[in-house]
Amino acid sequence: MDKKYIKPDENMLKDKLSDLEYAVTQNNATERPFTSELNDVFEDGIYVDIASGEPLFSSRDKYDAGCGWPSFVKPLESEHIVEEIDRTHGMVRTEVRSKYGDSHLGHLFPDGPRDKGGLRYCINGASLRFIRKEDLEKEGYGEYMSLFM
Repeated sequence: MDKKYIKPDENMLKDKLSDLEYAVTQNNATERPFTSELNDVFEDGIYVDIASGEPLFSSRDKYDAGCGWPSFVKPLESEHIVEEIDRTHGMVRTEVRSKYGDSHLGHLFPDGPRDKGGLRYCINGASLRFIRKEDLEKEGYGEYMSLFM
């Protein structure tokens, strides 16, 4: 296991996360569409798990899917993404979770841009923290600066 990214204990999570962030990441809730500030953020940077900090997505892979949630064509670090079958709500979908934080992130759909692989990672903004390109070094994510050169 990558010791850099760990899931905080229950008490720390409750202190660290808002009620919505906790409900989404720990109880598999879904935020209302078009309510996340991150839905409209397209500047250079990366998106990390709000609970564990593990890097998940790059702004270079984000696009406006019109669905109301931040959408990405691929993960930044595929080994930090876990896909599971979700049979809730009378549907069969692919749930997306973070590997180390075990946070519910959202779902994966096969309706993304065909020219970029055809996938849409539809992610709750409440499960993410955005780190701007200029803050990557000081936040401990300097290894990702090369994405934006």
